Amino acid sequence: MSSHTSESDQELIEKLEIFKIQGRDKRGRKILRIVGKFFPARIVSVEALRKYLEEKIFPKLERKPFAVVYVHTDVQRSENFPGISALRSVYDEIPVSVRENLEAVYFLHPGLQARLFLATFGRLMFSGGLYGKLRYVSRVDYLWDHVRRSEIEIPDFVYDHDEDLEYRPMMDYGLESDHPRVDGAPAVVDSPVPMYSMRCIS
Repeated sequence: MSSHTSESDQELIEKLEIFKIQGRDKRGRKILRIVGKFFPARIVSVEALRKYLEEKIFPKLERKPFAVVYVHTDVQRSENFPGISALRSVYDEIPVSVRENLEAVYFLHPGLQARLFLATFGRLMFSGGLYGKLRYVSRVDYLWDHVRRSEIEIPDFVYDHDEDLEYRPMMDYGLESDHPRVDGAPAVVDSPVPMYSMRCIS
């Protein structure tokens, strides 16, 4: 059980800049940037997350159409992923006025398991047509086709991961682990059993 109070959890969320309203996409819509790696899922309660969004984020998104840039890079189930049921409960709490204004979700570095999960369960779990608003973005360079580059901050580790993907393209398909390799190890192990990506959505 977390030793944090709901208030200190919210302060931590604010400090880590997990959620940041910043910049616009190419259609002029305000952007909510979410960096999944920054979310301290082990210590922050779902209730604190809901309250933070309700007080600090949702009021700024009620009036006009907006888009979400969700950075999934380096999200690991045990570290920074709150779980599907938690995400569903947070999504269900989004006010209708905000949900109706959400027009696009740019999902950066989705990984194979995230794609499979959303393709299988996304339509069932997320009401309001959210699944139809998802746009998978496999590289940062492709994000600039949709988002004004100079107006949004993308953390350095995201660019580093992008560079890894250029040299190890099988990571995109879950056929190679996205954990750091030992220097000198081959990019793809010659084995009848593929090494599936450890980036996990559930």
